[in-house]
Amino acid sequence: METERQVLVIFPHPDDEAFGVSGTISTHVKNGTPVTYACLTLGEMGRNLGNPPFATRESLPKIRKKELQKAAAVMGIQDLRMMGLRDKTVEFEDDEKLIQMVTGLINELDPSLIITFYPGYSVHPDHEATGRAVVRAVRRIPEEKRPKLHCVAFSNNHESEIGPPDVINDVSAVTDQKIGAMKAHISQTGWMIADREEKLKQNDPETLAWLQNERFWNYQWENDQVK
Repeated sequence: METERQVLVIFPHPDDEAFGVSGTISTHVKNGTPVTYACLTLGEMGRNLGNPPFATRESLPKIRKKELQKAAAVMGIQDLRMMGLRDKTVEFEDDEKLIQMVTGLINELDPSLIITFYPGYSVHPDHEATGRAVVRAVRRIPEEKRPKLHCVAFSNNHESEIGPPDVINDVSAVTDQKIGAMKAHISQTGWMIADREEKLKQNDPETLAWLQNERFWNYQWENDQVK
């Protein structure tokens, strides 16, 4: 993995970083690269309150905040920003407000790499709004000065439209951190942790591939679909 000057990760929800990016974050931290994670909301509208309930609508954001802080600690992130937007309403925020939020982070941190969702291919409206805001902010930077923009994509049609990932990071050296980040978000991931761990015991090829590799797409500026 190429050594970066500064990495900026921007996602809307606690746990967005855990599934497919925590190994990459952990590797950058291990390499001595400063990593800032800007999490736009506290996931307070999550539907999983347990059965029997472990949380109320009022207590859920406090729980998810603690889980986010624990996951950041597991990955070694020193700079965790909680940006104070509301879950499931990011898509309704003023576009320019979101652009200025991202631009402020870029101007402050001068990242060489930004990681976010690929707009058009990340399914959830908050994911899409976050990815669009990042693309719009980076697009305002002169081309020769833009940081690299690595995006996460997982919609059903993504590979047929944007091709296979052009960045695959080997994160096999930090699998403990990746599992740890997943476990930190236990209110969201508890249902899948047991299944993943059982498959790992069986050396399931798909689960091993998920654990040891993380896939990204360089944003295709030549095919920029964000208005």
